[in-house]
Amino acid sequence: MCSGNSEGYCAVVAGVSMGGVEALRVLLGGLPPDFPLPVIIVHHTRPDSASDLAHLLNASATVAVKEADEGERLESGTAYLAPPNYHLLVERDGTLAFSVDTPVNYARPSIDVLFESAADAFGPGLIGIILTGAGSDGSKGLKVVKDKGGLAIIQDPLDANTDSMPRSAIAAVTADHVLALAEIAPLLCALAGGDRRTGCRRLEEHRNG
Repeated sequence: MCSGNSEGYCAVVAGVSMGGVEALRVLLGGLPPDFPLPVIIVHHTRPDSASDLAHLLNASATVAVKEADEGERLESGTAYLAPPNYHLLVERDGTLAFSVDTPVNYARPSIDVLFESAADAFGPGLIGIILTGAGSDGSKGLKVVKDKGGLAIIQDPLDANTDSMPRSAIAAVTADHVLALAEIAPLLCALAGGDRRTGCRRLEEHRNG
């Protein structure tokens, strides 16, 4: 279960590509059902992919996993997945939005697009995570997270199924933590704090300005 002191974080964003299904199973399976922060995820998918990843992950995750809906408000203890062929963005009021703008780094959804919009919305209240994957998507976005005062976590390339996304992120950002996959969920629990209601309050305060 979560332990530690609250650091006032509002949300977690994560980006993953090749090897991502197993990585997300480990990450989300390591969070308790009362985890106090929303987790917003871009997993690179083909435009014509079936929208069944949430169902697949719900079989092993303890937090609720769902495909994001446009305009919905973020809730604690829920993981939101970008739908195939749409960029997923976080608005300043903590709601989700879709975009069909040009692919970024050959990807739609793009990790960079999610991270940059979430950094604008949450500033130092954001935790950004880059996991296994090919290419460099997410490196620019994680730098924006860091530049706006958020926390940068990168999966150890030696631990990743595919190491180019983590290596690119390490080259672009002074990471706060470079960890094996199995160590990331426990860290998130510690960062979320011992009072699991704090993240919920922080998110509500953010919505209310």
